[in-house]
Amino acid sequence: MPPKNPKSAKAKQKPQEDQREESLQAVVSVLADSFETRFKPFTLERARCLLPLANTPLIEYTLEFLANAGVQDVFVYCGNHADQVEDYINASKWKLKSSPFRTLTLLKSTANSVGDAMRDLDNRDLITGDFLLVSGDVVSNMSLEPALAKHRARRETNKDAIMTMVLREAGTGHRAKSKGSKPVFVIDPGAERCLYYEEMGSRKGRNRHIALDPELLASNAEIDVRDDLIDCHIDICTLDVLAQWSDNFDFQSLRKSFLHGVLKDYETYGKTIHTYIVTDQYAARVKSLRAYNAISKDIMGRWAYPLCPDSNLVPDQSYRFRKGKVYQEDTVVIGRTSIKKTVIGSQTNIGEDSIITGSTIGRRCKIGKNVVIEGAYIWDDVTVGDGSIIREAIIANDTIIGKNCTIESGALISFGVNLPDHIGISMDRKITRHQESFFDNRVDPEDSDSSSVASSRLIYRRPSASSSASSISTLASLDDGLEPVRDSSRRSSFRSDPSDDAAETRDFHVEATASILDGLQKGDPADTIILELNGYRMSTNASQHEVRKAVVAAFMKRVSNLSAGDDASGISAREAVREVFRKYKGLVKRTMFDEEADEKVDQVDFLLLLQKEALSRSNGDQLLLFITKEVYDSDIVEEDGVLQWWDDERSVEGEMGGVRGLTEQFITFLKEAEEDDSEDDNGDMED
Repeated sequence: MPPKNPKSAKAKQKPQEDQREESLQAVVSVLADSFETRFKPFTLERARCLLPLANTPLIEYTLEFLANAGVQDVFVYCGNHADQVEDYINASKWKLKSSPFRTLTLLKSTANSVGDAMRDLDNRDLITGDFLLVSGDVVSNMSLEPALAKHRARRETNKDAIMTMVLREAGTGHRAKSKGSKPVFVIDPGAERCLYYEEMGSRKGRNRHIALDPELLASNAEIDVRDDLIDCHIDICTLDVLAQWSDNFDFQSLRKSFLHGVLKDYETYGKTIHTYIVTDQYAARVKSLRAYNAISKDIMGRWAYPLCPDSNLVPDQSYRFRKGKVYQEDTVVIGRTSIKKTVIGSQTNIGEDSIITGSTIGRRCKIGKNVVIEGAYIWDDVTVGDGSIIREAIIANDTIIGKNCTIESGALISFGVNLPDHIGISMDRKITRHQESFFDNRVDPEDSDSSSVASSRLIYRRPSASSSASSISTLASLDDGLEPVRDSSRRSSFRSDPSDDAAETRDFHVEATASILDGLQKGDPADTIILELNGYRMSTNASQHEVRKAVVAAFMKRVSNLSAGDDASGISAREAVREVFRKYKGLVKRTMFDEEADEKVDQVDFLLLLQKEALSRSNGDQLLLFITKEVYDSDIVEEDGVLQWWDDERSVEGEMGGVRGLTEQFITFLKEAEEDDSEDDNGDMED
């Protein structure tokens, strides 16, 4: 850490300390769109803080919290889609004369991290005393006065107490908590001082344990190690916080860099950071899709009261709480149907014999007859055709879902997408029409029919995917060179904060592989392993390619353990392959979604991953033969999938070709059998 200097704190701090209680400022950071990717593809077109949560823009909850906290001056710091945020705020109640805020200022920034934004804020000289630093996705009904009082009292006796973090006690298994890395706070309960911070993995593998300095244990009579806290990203800060950011250009993220760095250097500079733990009020941050789902349910369940739809936070809302825990605006037309635990916006029309539970439906939506919507989030101006089924998906504004479509769990359909009748969107697919670089390159560029089928230019997919509408593919990262190629601009268009998105993505393979292997060794049912694996995948927004990669690694490790005698079985490699893959056939099949497609993209990807994993085994060529034959015989992979993999250039290139030798005879058998079938068919036609 470079030497400190008093430049950033400046002489402005002392004159303002006596006025701290007279005027409270707040900095609302809505920069996440610029360097996080959790809400893609929606944030390609819309500012994240303007996305609807229970049919109310996210930023409304944050500004309501600040108003209740007595904040007078608000600075909204935004990066991507700043014009959208500016237009919304200028037209909102927060800019009226009746607004509780004295000033509300929009600050546009090109910052690529929280650290860059904080250093920029310090250079602007806008902050004159203690201030709140919050994210633009905070939802809280808590009274901040007790936390402010403790912070101010602490500052009277200790000028080096530079920040107080608001944390919420929620238990280790709370649905709003990430299933990936977990924040661990080591706290001195008497002084309410944070002594150490680290993010720990949720299972075996990297970052599964924390290492505490023995000196920390020796110098504190009592410590609490807490992994049951939700980090609300509500921080009460002094000007010294900005000074720390400015004096340390290596600080980029709020917790892993800033918090960890200040705590580590306590002995050198003496700065302390304290905690205020909320136990009986609501506070959370919509930091991920998992949190979006959890907090939506909390709001509908009135856990965040009075932050409920019927509080009508936006002036033109008219929600009323009705029977069946339904929040409904005026001018809604509903046929004879079943609706429970749902939010419904105005001018929406719902057809007869539909079933809607645990969902939100925006304004001016048209829901057809015999539609099933469960745990889904449908935004404004969406049309859903008769007989369609939507489960645990998010459908953005102006989308058209045709008749008898099926949208499976985790699907994200962005603004203005048009899906024709009888389309199936499989789990976790992300569909948008935003960037032409992602469009299917087999569509005729002269085709200007914007209402064409799902293989049109409205939807991006893997270039090698089938033109079948049932094989729309997902966005995913390219880590090992095996995943079908996509335009690299997807990764560069928004930079990820290395302490958040990137860290969780990097940890996914280690965490997921350890989880699967643990389940295989204990003999857990396939459904149990899948359930836990899906939790990891959802918490890190991992792709199905990354899921297959983890499955392959765990299965190969289990096969090696069995055939090497690690489990006292002493069975042959062939028997080990048969035992593992037959018992957990269902688990493997759940990672592939191209059964109806002509091009077996997922199956080819699975076999390429197996082939690459075999390279690191002394008997890799033998294992590849046994596994290829087993997955074919067990109908895990189809014959077309095996042959397409064998003919794929990536299967032949470089060292990958070195393990193909023993498998070649089996491939020859399949090809000859296919030729014999063709000859028989031709003979039958001639007869």
